[in-house]
Amino acid sequence: MNPSEVLVLTAHPQMEQSRVNRTLYKAAKKSGHATVRDLYRLYPDYLIDIEAERALLLQAKLVVWQHPIHWYSMPPLMKLWVDEVLGFGWAYGPDGHALRGKDLWLVSSTGGPDDSYRPDSYNRYHFDAFLPPYEQTAALCGMRFLPPLVLHGAHRVGADELQVHADTFVQHLGSYPNWPELAGLDDCIDCEVPESARPADAVEAALVESA
Repeated sequence: MNPSEVLVLTAHPQMEQSRVNRTLYKAAKKSGHATVRDLYRLYPDYLIDIEAERALLLQAKLVVWQHPIHWYSMPPLMKLWVDEVLGFGWAYGPDGHALRGKDLWLVSSTGGPDDSYRPDSYNRYHFDAFLPPYEQTAALCGMRFLPPLVLHGAHRVGADELQVHADTFVQHLGSYPNWPELAGLDDCIDCEVPESARPADAVEAALVESA
């Protein structure tokens, strides 16, 4: 697999203070298996180069979102990246098929331990309950959402467990798409958005912007 075909987008607002995400980021870069980008380092002013990001996405077959879970979601710059890069008429909607057939993989960490994600604990829900926005974002873009790689209890994880986790991450980057867990995984659901979903002038403006 050419490294340009595996795109890792890392987003941690305080990377220098993160043991887990910093370890994964460095391991991915050192592996040579992927194109690895630290969004907060690239865009400290939050001014995202949309065309540059889209050019890299077009080359990729596997897109990896690597970030900590912040308030049951993604960090703000990652959300802005989604808002601006995955535009109507490019990533979804009429003629928005740029990402169709690609895979999206969430690699994330939580501060709370695994047993905090259950109905009788303080997070109240199993972790999978917070994944639908990710799954639907992938589906709307015609992408397949792969089983996430999540490390719970990031603040307390030991060095040995963290190394095993990083090794698993790198092994997956290098062996994609030959992962046992992908055998029999359903294709992406078709979520075609019709032109009627937006006013005609809004559709035209979006298509011109994406051209």
